[in-house]
Amino acid sequence: MAGGWTRDGAVQDQIDDSVADAVLAARASMPSGTSEPFCAICGDDIPEGRRRALPGVRTCVTCQSGRDRPPAATFNRRGSKDSQLR
Repeated sequence: MAGGWTRDGAVQDQIDDSVADAVLAARASMPSGTSEPFCAICGDDIPEGRRRALPGVRTCVTCQSGRDRPPAATFNRRGSKDSQLR
């Protein structure tokens, strides 16, 4: 697909660059270094397999799952038809 002055494939190049940037950002935010033997939140043991798989891990699976969970959805008053009628 050509778009004005751009060459064919330029859109795909932008998509590829965006994906590559997102992967690099995700890798940079991953923990590194030595892993903790005990969870920093609850104090439970962190299994050896988890410590080997994720160098620098500080939390157990249960606590990390709670941290990764998105916040509860709140009521969107702008999207509510009731608020638009008032």
